[in-house]
Amino acid sequence: MSNYKEFHRRSIDQRDEFWAEQAQLVDWHKPAEQICDFSKPPFVKWFKGGETNLCYNAVDRHAAKRPDDRALVYISTETNEEKVYSFAELQREVERMAAIYQDLGVKRGDRVLIYMPMIAEAAFAMLACARIGAIHSVVFGGFAAGSLATRIDDAKPVLMVSSDAGMRNGKPVPYKHLVDEACKLAEFPPAKVLIVDRGLDKGFPKVESRDVDYAELRAKHIDAKVPVTWLESSEPSYILYTSGTTGKPKGVQRDTGGYTVALAASMKHIFTGGSGETMFSTSDIGWVVGHSYIIYGPLIAGMATIMYEGTPLRPDAGIWWQIVEKYKVSVMFSAPTAVRVLKKQDPAFLKKYDLSSLKHLFLAGEPLDETSHKWIMSELGIPVIDNYWQTETGWPMLAIVRGVEDSKIKLGSPAFPVYGYDLRIFREDGSECGPNEKGIVGIVPPLPPGCLSTVWGQDERFVSTYFSLFTDPVVYSSSDWGIKDENGYHTILGRMDDVINVAGHRLGTREIEEAVQTHPAIAEVAVVGVHDELKGQMPMAFAVVKDASTVDTAEKRAALEKEVMKKVDESLGAIARPARVHFINGLPKTRSGKMLRRSIQALAEGRDAGDLTTIDDPTTLDQIKAALAG
Repeated sequence: MSNYKEFHRRSIDQRDEFWAEQAQLVDWHKPAEQICDFSKPPFVKWFKGGETNLCYNAVDRHAAKRPDDRALVYISTETNEEKVYSFAELQREVERMAAIYQDLGVKRGDRVLIYMPMIAEAAFAMLACARIGAIHSVVFGGFAAGSLATRIDDAKPVLMVSSDAGMRNGKPVPYKHLVDEACKLAEFPPAKVLIVDRGLDKGFPKVESRDVDYAELRAKHIDAKVPVTWLESSEPSYILYTSGTTGKPKGVQRDTGGYTVALAASMKHIFTGGSGETMFSTSDIGWVVGHSYIIYGPLIAGMATIMYEGTPLRPDAGIWWQIVEKYKVSVMFSAPTAVRVLKKQDPAFLKKYDLSSLKHLFLAGEPLDETSHKWIMSELGIPVIDNYWQTETGWPMLAIVRGVEDSKIKLGSPAFPVYGYDLRIFREDGSECGPNEKGIVGIVPPLPPGCLSTVWGQDERFVSTYFSLFTDPVVYSSSDWGIKDENGYHTILGRMDDVINVAGHRLGTREIEEAVQTHPAIAEVAVVGVHDELKGQMPMAFAVVKDASTVDTAEKRAALEKEVMKKVDESLGAIARPARVHFINGLPKTRSGKMLRRSIQALAEGRDAGDLTTIDDPTTLDQIKAALAG
């Protein structure tokens, strides 16, 4: 470990020198006056006074030197479309989109909400914001109108970019009615909605004074030239909402300069991808991996990036590997859930294609179990690198940094703290854990470049959410349990708060509870994350009804369960639907009224419910056991 250990030590002990070196990986309009300004902890400003632009670093500088090289590869196995954009072509499309924005009155610092399927125009929409200094807020296309409305009201966008529909498993998933409903629910709806009409939802509704057609405006601005707007390093680049332990999602605010440098450095040191190579991340732009490693990271590194609309099983379980062979993918990024899905398919699909271009596969989004790690590594015959990070950090916190040292892989472990992160495991009293002792994963500030600079519009929430658990000294709390062995390898053991990981997507149990309670028959509910072989975790709901007669037969229980699930679908989207809704007479609480969620979760997973000396009514646990037993 000597080589990487020294690299990591320098990043902490000689912070300014280390990050000044990394800053040379990007193009600056004006160099930084100060590398790290930590004068107002826990807030930090990186590359203060420096001016740069994310879109310039991702597109223009490559278009100038290698205009004809591949930049964006759009593949949809849903509509059977495939289109390759060179860097020069990508720049033209981004300039057209930027001109449309300006035509619609979007200015520097304005928010643009992007609610899109995985199509090329979604990439143009994000990059065009970065080009003119607008702040994008991408909302995952699977979210329902209620979730979209809360994000509209928090970001207050002047424009929304959407589409008539997405496609999933061969069926159109209409978007436009959700956009209209969200705009009705929102207190601050956008003045304009730009629609990319894919022809998938023929009769989608149009709002005359508000909705504008992308194809028409693109034709109008076909020859547009839009120069980049140089931004001071700390100006926001985007907002990305992440589930919180309260119902209101948090807008993670990212800066411009620090993020650009962090991604450039990660592409060199962690992902080891360079000019002319191709990266394939199987995520969605609605999540942080999509921002960092579908759109910005690969392009900053001069790589081609693959934007894929489809599932890992259509037309068959070989589709991803077919793409790897065709485009000579060298770096791939996916989630443990996807590996578990593929593990159930015929292994012949992994042997059918030439995967010799693939250097390594990265997996993140939820804890990776040893069995899946071992299986995929032996099947592919390449290093499979588990890495751990959060929406908040924007890039990996734990990983093997192969670009510096090719350390030994430990199955099921995301390995070592990444350079820039002074990451340690803490006891709840703030003292540091010893080897093999479970504790809370924390980072001694300042947070490195690329991490969130604050919570959008809520500086006090940034401090109270992330820096209030440990105050002497002040430490960033990840809210994840972790453990470090005697050789420095880390393992993540799951959340310590009420956020669960469903197939790599973070969902707040509180949000699901609020959705369940919109059903008039429900008096009270507890939602917990329960271990699931395929998806990592699934939400399970335990509900108390207002009137016992509504669930006094199996038929009534089944009907009500269906109705409750529909409420969750309508409020949050199918992604948040509980695996089961169990109806019981009361929920286990302490005498002071605190819900014993951990005990409920333990019972649902067939474990011991733990210390119950404080429980008010022990019969509630018997009811949960009976409900689980069917």
